[in-house]
Amino acid sequence: MVVRHPWWVILGWVIAAVAIVSLSPGLTSTTDESSFLPTHYESIQAANVQSKAFPQAFTPAAIMVFERQDGSALSDQDAAKVTQVAKSLSDEKIAGVQQIVATPPSTNKLVQTAAVAMADSTGPTDKTQTNAVTTLRDDVKPLLSGTNLKVGITGSAAQQLDSQKSGNKAEAIVGIATIGLIIVLLLVIFRSPVVALLPVITIGVVSQVANGLIAICSKAFNLKADSSINEILIVVLFGIGTDYILFLMFRYRERLRAGEDAKQAMVSAVTRVGEAIASAAGAVIIAFLALTLSSLGLFKSMGPSLAIAVAVTLLAGLTLIPAVVSLLGTKVFWPSKAWRSAPTSSRAAAVGRALGRRPGLFAGGAGLVMVLLAIGALGFKANFDLGSSSLPKNAESTVALADLQRGFPAGSTEPTSVFLQEKAGTPLDKSTLAAFATKLEAVHGVGQVTGPQLSKDGSVANYSVILSSDPSSSTAIHTIAPLRTAAHAAAPPGTTALVGGLTAVFADIQHAMDHDYLIVFPVAAVLIMIILGLLLRSLVAPWYLMASVGLGFAATLGATVLLFQNVHGDPGLLFILPVFMYLFVVALGTDYNILMIARLREEAREGHSPREAAALALRHAGPTIAAAGVILAGTFASLLLAGNDILSEMGFAVSFGIVIAAFVMAMFFTPAITALIGHRAWWPGHQDRAAHQPDAAREPVQASAGR
Repeated sequence: MVVRHPWWVILGWVIAAVAIVSLSPGLTSTTDESSFLPTHYESIQAANVQSKAFPQAFTPAAIMVFERQDGSALSDQDAAKVTQVAKSLSDEKIAGVQQIVATPPSTNKLVQTAAVAMADSTGPTDKTQTNAVTTLRDDVKPLLSGTNLKVGITGSAAQQLDSQKSGNKAEAIVGIATIGLIIVLLLVIFRSPVVALLPVITIGVVSQVANGLIAICSKAFNLKADSSINEILIVVLFGIGTDYILFLMFRYRERLRAGEDAKQAMVSAVTRVGEAIASAAGAVIIAFLALTLSSLGLFKSMGPSLAIAVAVTLLAGLTLIPAVVSLLGTKVFWPSKAWRSAPTSSRAAAVGRALGRRPGLFAGGAGLVMVLLAIGALGFKANFDLGSSSLPKNAESTVALADLQRGFPAGSTEPTSVFLQEKAGTPLDKSTLAAFATKLEAVHGVGQVTGPQLSKDGSVANYSVILSSDPSSSTAIHTIAPLRTAAHAAAPPGTTALVGGLTAVFADIQHAMDHDYLIVFPVAAVLIMIILGLLLRSLVAPWYLMASVGLGFAATLGATVLLFQNVHGDPGLLFILPVFMYLFVVALGTDYNILMIARLREEAREGHSPREAAALALRHAGPTIAAAGVILAGTFASLLLAGNDILSEMGFAVSFGIVIAAFVMAMFFTPAITALIGHRAWWPGHQDRAAHQPDAAREPVQASAGR
């Protein structure tokens, strides 16, 4: 249908793109960790109590951090100047700023702060707070002219502003690097500017459709998107889309070399590789949709968004690309003539023959590499500071936060709040309040307890608990559980105790992640195994294929831990990385496994023995997988240029996982294991037996799908 009516297919895509883009709202994002949690978590319940009992209390949306330029202690004149500057800025009535209050200098006199109260944000698209930070940064500079003071602004609003600036820059860098890499690599592979530009133009249209559909669904189902979703979408669309185009173009070129005319060659290419592409995309889509089972809003929104992007890419790969190529015919390879004949020699053929002779050696070697790397995964530590991890180290909010900690204890930047609430709504017995604070102070890891501050009706008491460790550190997070145990046990009869604050949010996120590890991972694995079973009509092959992918995941996590924690010295990897990496590495690794095992089955149907089929599969499909792996790994590696920890860790982990999946697992481990198992790999079906089909549709053994 596509080859017969290419213009109608292209016109349909153009109309759909225009309609969807014009009707879709903007794609919003958030970096507020607490918004990712369901309401039944204690930290969210505590936040609700705070908003009702202490409506006038505020957590500064921004903090101005003052210090001397020479790093010495602040004098009394310096402190007076800070107070004067804070008052002057407050009197300006900057839009969105309610008040600016200077606090006393730190005990060591190195730092003084001014807390900036702002009107609450009305939503992700509200720029009032970020605009206020921009104005404050501009207006404070002339006020400090001629003094020895310097200032930096941090806090949630400042971090959001810096994150937006960094995100816009990262999106441009990642987009340029991704598209440039794809063009260069396709030029090297096909030596044709037409093929090189084909993914850029077609996927450019596809990306607009995908982004529009994601925005529509996000608004319809009230989904929240992570702040890095735009950069990830670029990589997913261009990386996976180029992979599917490669699978199709290699097979199209093969059919042309087999003597078919241009239109029939495209029909044959879609017929032969379409099932593998659809199965591979199905595995990716199901893996992403499994994220809807997560208890975190971050994954609940990211999963469907990425699934929509892959589904649109799959549809384009089976309709738009064949339509365009069927119109161009052999001109798609212009000016190269290399498509007309296959090379007489091939390194993949030599490696394939070696694998066919000694599959045990290849399986053992590939398995050993993955096992050794997987050992590093045992040292994994989670980092829950999503806000600062998304910022460059030289961002003003990041630098100011580090300066703030020169003068104040680590936990004072984000105190933990403990609320004691009378169940009946009557005033608390004040004689019990001091004893409750004593119990909190006795918890290991608690540095100081201040308060309590009573609500207007006296039914709620708020204790400010300063932890001894950095609020986002693992040590502080592990303090929350004993603090909650102590608070719940010490609550007088008729009262309830709730522990909230940022560190408590991190602790609840960690609990939610433990839940997700037990739910999302197994569900995704089982669903992908079902796809493999349906594709291969086998109950045996899906088990060792998924085992190999799981081993590849462990190897990838181990390598990432070794690089970022042991070599780079990071305190841990971003908490979302294992789930995100698992889904990408498992899903995309399954892509390459599907392409290899489908080709191996094809060769077996030609009457070859298991070892011969493995050798020929590597010879024919190996170059395709290698090219796809290099391009996809390269596109994800472009995230390393984004300039923040989130995308750097994600870029390395996924690109390294793809290298393992393509060059260790799919090219060596999978065909070698299949050769060793032999005919039993296809039990209870007989997919390796010769298929009964017309000779015209049978593929010559000597034709190469990957050369």
